[in-house]
Amino acid sequence: MANLKEIRNRITSVSSTMQITSAMKMVSAAKLKKAQDAITAMRPYSEKLTELLQNLSASLDGDIGGEFTTQRAVQNVLIVAITSNRGLSGAFNTNIVKESRRLATNEYAGKNVTFYTVGKKGNDLIRKNYQVVANNNDVFDKLNFENVSTIADEITQMFLDGKYDKIVVVYNQFKNAATQIVRAEQFLPLAPASSDTTANSVDYIFEPKKEDIIMTLIPKMLKTQLYKAIRDSFASEHGARMTAMHKATDNATELRDQLKLTYNKARQAAITNEILEIVGGAEALKS
Repeated sequence: MANLKEIRNRITSVSSTMQITSAMKMVSAAKLKKAQDAITAMRPYSEKLTELLQNLSASLDGDIGGEFTTQRAVQNVLIVAITSNRGLSGAFNTNIVKESRRLATNEYAGKNVTFYTVGKKGNDLIRKNYQVVANNNDVFDKLNFENVSTIADEITQMFLDGKYDKIVVVYNQFKNAATQIVRAEQFLPLAPASSDTTANSVDYIFEPKKEDIIMTLIPKMLKTQLYKAIRDSFASEHGARMTAMHKATDNATELRDQLKLTYNKARQAAITNEILEIVGGAEALKS
């Protein structure tokens, strides 16, 4: 009977875990809808702003906006790793840490690589092996453009001050609830416009001067680019957690069913043994 009690305790434990994972799945599903709507609505604006800036850059002299476009010899690299503050989201945070380490050890091998982390989980893992110049966990408490702009201004000023020759943002791009794509995008210096963009550049009428417009657009585009990356990561986090909790609930359900089957078999075997003992005792009395 001790064995039966142990199985009953395991069934109770698994059932409790299943209730928790199911509740977390529903919470993440509710948050995912809002986060998905936000990033879906923002992408067209971000892409159009980037396209406009590239078209403007293609029509300007090379020294216009030079402080943002200057290509320096890469010695000091800052990697902005965007993760989450909480776990239980599958490989969501691990994939960012892996990609960040790959960049540091392979692509920028021999360079002075430091990190700026957004999210507690990434900070806890990365700071074990690399220098973390700053960490921001509070941005997810109230995720809006103003709070992200503060981070964008901070890392942009690091580049303008010459502390870093290149800044790369690593994040999860949201595709759907089950799929997140790890992206490593160059934040600064601004990448030159591609030949396709230059060939398709539009002849704009400028008011005021194009130089004034582009110097106003560049900081705004950088803030928008970082905001989009964090928004993408935020939506991806809830999608990954919803998927992970869905799988965990399914696994817990399967394990509970197996334990119930094992319990019923053990209970049936115990009852059979008791019946055999009673029959055996009755036969002994007859003899």
